[in-house]
Amino acid sequence: MHNVVIVGSGCAGNTAAIYTARANLQPLVVKGREAGGQLSLTTEVENFPGFPEGINGPDLVENMKMQAERFGAVYRDGEIVEADLSKRPFRLSIEGEWIQTRTLIVASGARARWLGLPSEQRLIGHGVSSCATCDGFFYRDKKIMVVGGGDSAMEEANFLTRFGREVALVHRRDAFRASKIMLERARKNPKIEFVMNTAVDEVYDVHQNIVTGVRLRNLATGETWQRDVDGLFIAIGHIPNTAVFRGQLDLDEDGYIVSHGGARTNIKGVFHAGDVQDRVYRQAITASGAGCMAAIEVERMLEEEGH
Repeated sequence: MHNVVIVGSGCAGNTAAIYTARANLQPLVVKGREAGGQLSLTTEVENFPGFPEGINGPDLVENMKMQAERFGAVYRDGEIVEADLSKRPFRLSIEGEWIQTRTLIVASGARARWLGLPSEQRLIGHGVSSCATCDGFFYRDKKIMVVGGGDSAMEEANFLTRFGREVALVHRRDAFRASKIMLERARKNPKIEFVMNTAVDEVYDVHQNIVTGVRLRNLATGETWQRDVDGLFIAIGHIPNTAVFRGQLDLDEDGYIVSHGGARTNIKGVFHAGDVQDRVYRQAITASGAGCMAAIEVERMLEEEGH
């Protein structure tokens, strides 16, 4: 029997682990499929307070993990494959092994949708990114490309014009699904070039371990051509890691947890933290703040119940 199980080991999960461990609750942290969360894919983090020279993304989450372990948190490899939240204590299956817990913090995050190209995957963190707010600063006076057609793509493209010399917005179709106001804002920006009916077929250059360009393909004519690019931002959405809780936790149409105030879900004793609920900010610092909130909720609840 555990006092609290934390699902996810990114900024939200690690911060929740630090706080619950310091409260002597001996949390168990299930690392999840992508241990370390989105920051494990980020080479340089310059906007996390307290690191004036910046810090490597994987180093930041590893430091948090070590801090939590120092206070007694226990980390375990694997992911939750089944959950019974119908009554307390809750039952969770870690790849076939069932455990019980009085409370649960779901900090399993959301993974970016990628194009699925091997070259793209190899260059994530080396010129390929899914977060303009995180990485835009590194492309000052550079050639930038954004892939996508929704609100997030328009927002990313607009934001990146602050830094890039030019921003090309590539979309597979001849019409956008973005809202009218976001599309108008992008169209009025003279730095943004729209490339329609076009897909990215290849990202160069894996051998140099840095993005130097892309191969594009016109989906109407089949014509292909190369274009020089310094930074490639993929903005085709995120997928929250909540499938295992579907039918038990309240989720919105995209699978994000619906908050019931603070860090609470619709089930008493189950709390949310980070990108699994936050579809707006998705920053390391906001995820950490949410982890702190969830941990304090857990501590207060268990204290009221005499645990």
